[in-house]
Amino acid sequence: MENLTTRGRVTRLGATALGLVLLVVGTFWGSDDDFPFGPFRMYSTSNPPNAPAPDTRVEGVNSSGAVIDLDQNATGIRRAEIEGQQARYAADPTLLTEVADAYAERHPDAPALVEVRIVIRWHDIQGGRPTGRHTDQTVVRWQATR
Repeated sequence: MENLTTRGRVTRLGATALGLVLLVVGTFWGSDDDFPFGPFRMYSTSNPPNAPAPDTRVEGVNSSGAVIDLDQNATGIRRAEIEGQQARYAADPTLLTEVADAYAERHPDAPALVEVRIVIRWHDIQGGRPTGRHTDQTVVRWQATR
């Protein structure tokens, strides 16, 4: 086994020091986008014990009026991708046509979707425990032109 040269030691110590500096700076002034050098707040925070808990879903209505759950199995699009782009969908609901197209591609024999919507189900929480009550809020809606 060979010994590390002075230059090699300095390089490794410099890389380690840079990594530690990035970690400390990211921890105090970073955001989730800076991961792995920023805090991953998703797992480090919680909602207040009496605040409702959101559960986002995407659903569609086909031409026969049936409501269809447009989950990952139905479209190939993960819920996290929808949640992460929710502001874009709200600004331009026509982007939800991508979800309708993904559904049509996976289900070519199914009736066409005439509406796609992002719905948040707010589960009522009291004292940190679910009460069993909920309300649904449609936050984005796209309807096909007829």
